[in-house]
Amino acid sequence: MSQDLKSDSGPARKLLQSGIIFTAISFLTSLGNFAFQAIIGRQLAHNGEYSLANNALGFANFLGLPMAIAATAITHYIARFDFTGDDARLLGLLAGCRKFLFRLTVAGSLLAVIIVKPLSDFFHFPRPSLMFAALAVILACLWGAFATALCQGLAWFKRLAFIGFLGVWLRLAFCGIAGWKYPVAETAVLATVVAVLANLILLYWRRDLARPATPISPWDREFIQFLIVSAACVGGSFFFLQGDMLVAQRYFAETERDAYIAAERLAVALPLMVAPLLTVLFTHRSSQHHGDALREQLKLLGLYFVGLVCGATCLFVLRTFCLKLLGRNTPEAAAMIGQLAVTMVFVGLLQALAMWALASRWLKISLLYGVLGLGYWLTLLILGKSPADLLLVMPITAGVAFGVVFLVWLIALRTHKISLPQQS
Repeated sequence: MSQDLKSDSGPARKLLQSGIIFTAISFLTSLGNFAFQAIIGRQLAHNGEYSLANNALGFANFLGLPMAIAATAITHYIARFDFTGDDARLLGLLAGCRKFLFRLTVAGSLLAVIIVKPLSDFFHFPRPSLMFAALAVILACLWGAFATALCQGLAWFKRLAFIGFLGVWLRLAFCGIAGWKYPVAETAVLATVVAVLANLILLYWRRDLARPATPISPWDREFIQFLIVSAACVGGSFFFLQGDMLVAQRYFAETERDAYIAAERLAVALPLMVAPLLTVLFTHRSSQHHGDALREQLKLLGLYFVGLVCGATCLFVLRTFCLKLLGRNTPEAAAMIGQLAVTMVFVGLLQALAMWALASRWLKISLLYGVLGLGYWLTLLILGKSPADLLLVMPITAGVAFGVVFLVWLIALRTHKISLPQQS
């Protein structure tokens, strides 16, 4: 079933090929998302609407964390059973996971409806209509994650890349048509709902996802333990990558917030543009830990690191040009790029170590990453009440967190005696 990873030449070589294809297509998708930011940067030019739109999307991701956690855990287990070649057990697990994901999606939708208002008040979102738009994004993304988790576990990377590429074009089309007529944050937020409709293309492969089988419940002690650790890992990633947006929404004035979000969106693009390599790495390491597969996994880590550092360097050099493309070229935004880029390099490296640890079932490292992510966000929430304060705290706190996780990761490598296989 996982044709993206398996071939006569072996899964290790196919992994690298799939990773390159997936990353290349996802890079084009990232450029499309940048074009989306450039469009709304010009459409939402006044009254803090640009930052409101982006912060509402970050808020939607925050409320969608339960589904992201479950999707990560299920991806890991599907990948493990898929690699064994036991189709009967895999199909039973897929059937059981579909049932679990469906129930979680319904429960998550109900929970989002209940808590969206009090949380929006806490983060000072000004209009009920904006929260209704964010709620629509939450519900759409919950159902989109339902299918994505199953596809990622089966290593359908090319299909996922195509869905992402189609989604960004739907997003751009909606924003281009509706955004110019209704230049408000709600329109930009709803563009993401339209993008999620790209997941409907999976109906074309519905027979692969819904083959008849006796459902096998994923619920056992091992799965529950891994789900808890996944919660720490996914939650940590959100707080490191997007927690500062909620802080800015709570404390900053409109002008400060717009300048900050413009710089932040450019900086956060660094780990997001190389994140497809981590998607491939997580799925493959969940299924294989030794031999040639290990060598290819370490290659992906190296490629991820090079891409992250090169991207940060280019962003710093071209920061004025990039801000001009967004229609947000102000001295305040340009001055923020350096500190934000350094922060995102640390965050990207942290995320890579965390995903490796989670796929390797090094649970203590994953829990540590989650605790540090929550501590990072709380530190920003307490100390980052102005752009200057926030930018001072972010790189220092992220750097300390990376140093701690990296040290523990190196100790784990020695403990598990991880080394490259010998050349034949």
